[in-house]
Amino acid sequence: MIKQPDLIFDVGLHRGEDTEFYLKKGFRVVAFEAAPDLAEACRVRLSKEIADGRLVIVEGAIVENPSPGKTVTFYQNPSRSMWGTVCEDWASRNMALGSSSNTISVPAVDFVAALKTYGIPYYLKVDIEGMDRVCLKALEHFECKPDFLSIESDKCEFDALLEEIDLLEALGYTGFKAVQQEQIGRQHEPNPAREKQRVGQHFPEGASGLFGRDLPGRWVCANVLKQRYRRIFVEYRLFGDFGIFSGFWLGRALRKILKTVLRRPLPGWYDTHARHRSTAL
Repeated sequence: MIKQPDLIFDVGLHRGEDTEFYLKKGFRVVAFEAAPDLAEACRVRLSKEIADGRLVIVEGAIVENPSPGKTVTFYQNPSRSMWGTVCEDWASRNMALGSSSNTISVPAVDFVAALKTYGIPYYLKVDIEGMDRVCLKALEHFECKPDFLSIESDKCEFDALLEEIDLLEALGYTGFKAVQQEQIGRQHEPNPAREKQRVGQHFPEGASGLFGRDLPGRWVCANVLKQRYRRIFVEYRLFGDFGIFSGFWLGRALRKILKTVLRRPLPGWYDTHARHRSTAL
């Protein structure tokens, strides 16, 4: 397999917040989306880019080892579309947070086959509730790896997050950044941009933001990243969705006060970005 230096995989297209950014910067995009209504809306809005061959939309849910022609149950969330998932336990978690789901059948997508079809991307962005690791494990089948990738980090189980980092290390990724996503609207592209052209993007809610060489901050090793997440998980356990202080009004008021005083999200949520050892900066 040959790496495609102008190709990005957007796994979790949603409303196209990230795909539109990648296209404007000059990349080709293969985007994956399980929710039929979201995929269709993007096909209509980005019809020119599809016609030009710069965008391919793969509709369906990525699952492990799917059979040809197989369909899977997708929990579509009408109130929070970004919470759609094929994982029943994730849907139950969303229900506990007051956001119920409808079940529909969608095509199953084989991510290994997609990589063979479209090639290894320069950057792999993954944000599919509960299935990020399936995409990472698919990379085990290929000697060539994306230069950069990002996943939504696990915020419920610390051991699961450590396993994610260990898997990234096993795949040859040696540089890491934990990027706070609640503040994504504050990101600004560097001038000049280091990833193709600068487009002056304003990142909307739900976007993943900057990637690769445009990311601010320094790359750290896996052990430093684990220590940072250890501190982040303390905040999750105190102020997260199911945190000690989140179940009653006084705790929620305390979180609001601390966010104001600290001038940062508490706890927010994070994406893990990784740089492959073969990638020069």
